[in-house]
Amino acid sequence: MKFNKWSLDIFKGMIYTRKKREKDYLKKGFEVQKKVFNIVESSKDIIYCYESNPSSKFRYLSPSINILLGQGVLEEAYNDPSSPFERIHPDDLELLNEKIYGGIDYTKPVIQRWRTIEGDFLWFEEYATPIYEKEQLVAVQGIIRNIDERVKFIQDIEYQMSHDPLTNIHNRQFFDNIAAKSNLDFDTPVAMILCDLDELKFMNDTYGHKKGDELIKAAANLLKRIFSEIAVVARVGGDEFAILLIDRSKREVESLCELLMEEILLQNSLKKGPHISMSFGHAYRSHSKGNMDSLFMEADQKMFQDKRRRKEQKLVRAGR
Repeated sequence: MKFNKWSLDIFKGMIYTRKKREKDYLKKGFEVQKKVFNIVESSKDIIYCYESNPSSKFRYLSPSINILLGQGVLEEAYNDPSSPFERIHPDDLELLNEKIYGGIDYTKPVIQRWRTIEGDFLWFEEYATPIYEKEQLVAVQGIIRNIDERVKFIQDIEYQMSHDPLTNIHNRQFFDNIAAKSNLDFDTPVAMILCDLDELKFMNDTYGHKKGDELIKAAANLLKRIFSEIAVVARVGGDEFAILLIDRSKREVESLCELLMEEILLQNSLKKGPHISMSFGHAYRSHSKGNMDSLFMEADQKMFQDKRRRKEQKLVRAGR
């Protein structure tokens, strides 16, 4: 086949145009890749790809890990692929193993805590994707986002919902929820101590509600000091407190009631705060399931009897 000059010029033009397009396409592709790389490198989220088979190593880990966990963590991860297992919170270690070696639902976010260079733990949310080769899991890639502020906000809301704002001990709602669980969900020895401040109304009427609040806080601090490590302590009314003890013996509960009386006398003798006069009653059951209502009623009745006895003693002393 022969080409005349005009046909040859057209053919050369087509070749030139095609090469130019290919060059432009490659240039454009490189620019797109460069943009994607820049986006990944500058992301505040941690982007990674971790190989688990045939060997353990990071195929990629974004520099943002140094910003979130501290300088040097990126190099540490590349040099020692086992470092994530040492930096994860101990309670989340099993979750990390399941994520890397299979065993989790990859469609759901993974919530975990990672230790910073300073030793603090931060909360993260991750969306992970498994990589398979010949139906075998060989790597996992994902995007990890810091959610520390979100978790702390939720924890603050949960704390406010479960605690009394004046005393910072648990509130009535929390106490009722725990009692309901004890009544329905598990069966264990349980005891309840109900306390009532005898002089709150007098304090409010005579010295004002500010002084009354000081009395409430002093009583709450006393109960918290004695019981917070071993029981649920709650303010269940204006001048009423409740203590719920789980899996304690009857003798232990009686000893704690004696300790409460001794601590009240000691605090009043030291005169470091408002005088505390408190009536209380306790009840015990060897089985919590189905018995929480009767437990509360017995403790409440004994508290009322103690309050009445204290009033009678006060009248007798006044008559003298």
